Amino acid sequence: MASTNDLKNGLVLNLDGELWAVVEFQHVKPGKGGAFVRTTLKNVLSGKVVDKTFNAGTKVETATVDKRTMQYLYADGEDFVFMDLETFDQITVPGGTVGEAANYLLPEAEATVAQHEGVPLYIELPTSVVLEVTYTEPGLQGDRSTGGNKPATVETGATVQVPLFITTGEKIKVDTRDGRYLGRA
Repeated sequence: MASTNDLKNGLVLNLDGELWAVVEFQHVKPGKGGAFVRTTLKNVLSGKVVDKTFNAGTKVETATVDKRTMQYLYADGEDFVFMDLETFDQITVPGGTVGEAANYLLPEAEATVAQHEGVPLYIELPTSVVLEVTYTEPGLQGDRSTGGNKPATVETGATVQVPLFITTGEKIKVDTRDGRYLGRA
């Protein structure tokens, strides 16, 4: 248990049996009436964002979230297998939990796996990864009808919009948050 006065960004709360991460908080002391804490909370599992207000000093239940750096080993059907780099224990993370991060996961890549009571909650990847282009159409000089971009398939199977000068076999840097092309690697 913690007080609302102890809230900080990133803290995970257990409210009504669901886990919520504190995205933003603000202590407010109006001229009249009691102080309160205005928070923006994000559901750890669904990603839903809500605003919630607590009276100052109210007790809230905190959840312990264990974040560990793990190495991605392989896909097992719909699931993904990761290895803890400290204990060498292997855990299986469901495909639904990995979500869009699967588009940027290469074997032996490191990622942060957050767990609560042994249940994987989400995966955090580095902000950018280097991937090899496995297929893209050759760009024609002077072809600007598509705004200077073309689709390229990378080694994980994801499709990334790249400039016309990128060719098959090149390594490119991709932003893992939104799938944008960042440059050649």
